[in-house]
Amino acid sequence: MLSRIITLLIALTCVQHAPARGKYLFVYFTGNAPQQEQICYAVSDDGFSYRPLNGGRPVVSSDSIALTGCVRDPHILRTSNGRFLMVATDMRSSLGWASNRGIVMLSSSDLIHWKHHTVHFPTKYSGTHFAHVTRVWAPQTIYDKALKAHIVYFSLLTDDGSIPYDRVYWCRASDDFSDLVGEPEVLFDFKAPAIDTDIVTDKGGTYHLFFKTEADGAHKGIKQYTFTDLHDPSSWRLRPGFCEVTKSNVEGAGVFPLYGGGWCLMYDCYMDGHYQFTRSDDLHTFSWAADTKTEGAFTPRHGTVIQISNSEYKRLLRHFGE
Repeated sequence: MLSRIITLLIALTCVQHAPARGKYLFVYFTGNAPQQEQICYAVSDDGFSYRPLNGGRPVVSSDSIALTGCVRDPHILRTSNGRFLMVATDMRSSLGWASNRGIVMLSSSDLIHWKHHTVHFPTKYSGTHFAHVTRVWAPQTIYDKALKAHIVYFSLLTDDGSIPYDRVYWCRASDDFSDLVGEPEVLFDFKAPAIDTDIVTDKGGTYHLFFKTEADGAHKGIKQYTFTDLHDPSSWRLRPGFCEVTKSNVEGAGVFPLYGGGWCLMYDCYMDGHYQFTRSDDLHTFSWAADTKTEGAFTPRHGTVIQISNSEYKRLLRHFGE
């Protein structure tokens, strides 16, 4: 009996000191109409099934932050000092798929109030070939350990032939995350269109870069590079085949860590009416986890997910409601 009591007390102590499990926050836009090219939030307990906040309505109004009045492809990052950084494509798709001239950069301390700045490439890079961009697609942010600064990477296309297909570039972000510093540099050149790039690092420090390409035929698939040096593409290794488990057309790859270990790779099966979520223990092999229907108040398009604490979730719930 005494041994059973001791075992029970040890178990209770472990429960009391176990790290609190939080939620997942999905940041996304919802469609191609101007009223849908807005930033929305949804939350999840398990990382695979989401419920929208604010009744599915925008939490940041695009006409208050973007030159076009619309944004797409929001990417969110939590920094080491507790700030949140977001970047988005400044684009109104009703003007055409080659109508995008810049990005929106945002920062926040509470996920509710956002400071915003726009980067309009024809103005910022006047007199260079970057002034001829027709696409600055799907920007994302990562901390560059070598530069000791955040960088923003994105796909560029120009109408003067200098960038003849969507090629991925990077640029350093200013310390206050209000602007890009210097001219964009090539991050990698797939020698074919490459968009919707997402980069994560595993616990061992290896980078895993996921991107969409249409170079291999009708199936629009997600491919993966692995490497240890962010700025030495010659050392990168392209993994064979596609990462996703579906055979559908997909876009908007997003990778995030799961509570308890492992990773989720998600993507928009935009022809099938659902987001697909996969699970991996090693960022190499992925297995199907869930198909989350895009219907009702929850109709996500290309977005990203981060972990948030329970207190952050409660703050969002108090402010926006479900």
